[in-house]
Amino acid sequence: MPDTAKRPNPLFRNLTSKLAALPMIATALIVFVGCTVWTIYHSFTKSRMLPKSDFVGFDQYERLWGTRRWLVSVENLMIFGACMMVLSLVIGFFLATLLDQKIRFENTIRTIILYPFALSFVVTGLVWQWLLNPDFGVQKIVRDLGWTSFEFNPLYDVNIVIYGVLIAALWQGSGFIMVVMLAGLRGIDQDIWKAAKVDGISTWKTYVFVIIPMMRPVFVTALVLIASGIIKVYDLVKAQTNGGPGIASEVPAKYVIDMMFNNLNLGQGFAASTMMLLSVAVILIPWAYLEFGGKKHG
Repeated sequence: MPDTAKRPNPLFRNLTSKLAALPMIATALIVFVGCTVWTIYHSFTKSRMLPKSDFVGFDQYERLWGTRRWLVSVENLMIFGACMMVLSLVIGFFLATLLDQKIRFENTIRTIILYPFALSFVVTGLVWQWLLNPDFGVQKIVRDLGWTSFEFNPLYDVNIVIYGVLIAALWQGSGFIMVVMLAGLRGIDQDIWKAAKVDGISTWKTYVFVIIPMMRPVFVTALVLIASGIIKVYDLVKAQTNGGPGIASEVPAKYVIDMMFNNLNLGQGFAASTMMLLSVAVILIPWAYLEFGGKKHG
């Protein structure tokens, strides 16, 4: 006998949960989506100290890409981002594999490595500003030990200053990536390791050809977390170099904040922030399509 009972409308399923989520959805639409649209709109205007509706087309973007400071900040972000993604993943995964060997004092070592992540970027920037200072930092310590010709002052060299910032960022962020990778490694079934040992596969081959492919979602998550930190890096540069020497360590986030709050040039700041949003979209939209759309279409 066919079921004649009327099935509930899917729209009304979990109605209580949906109603509870309405404030957050409204906040996201109003604050995030609304402010994003507002920012993009005013990037095409002649806004200075206050927002204006004087439409000027792409003039703000032409000025932006004709400004050497912006070009230097984009170049620095590309160098910093590429190095940060590769090195933090490599260092984090390497540390995770070491801790995954069930070594003694694992909890203590993990806490020590993760501790820098608990510090703010301002504190990290100031600490590494002191450590890399040639007058009383690493360079002075090594010279006092007898190597008088040793030089290590990246924060005072315009050609490598961004790598000095990178050192501080790696010191702070690698521990967090290590924890993410370690969680992924601990989720691997131990039978896989036993089967690899029975087949005579070496440890490094097991990691490269078996474990790493299985941890693909973990690596994707780590990359998204790293990329989100790279795009908005500001306080570390502000505390460590303040964009110097000159403009050698400028980054887009610092350019946006300086334009909007120091130079009172909202139109230029809006244009720069829109370009930052576009760069995020260029990365995330293809990834989201490949990650979710590709699976959906089989």
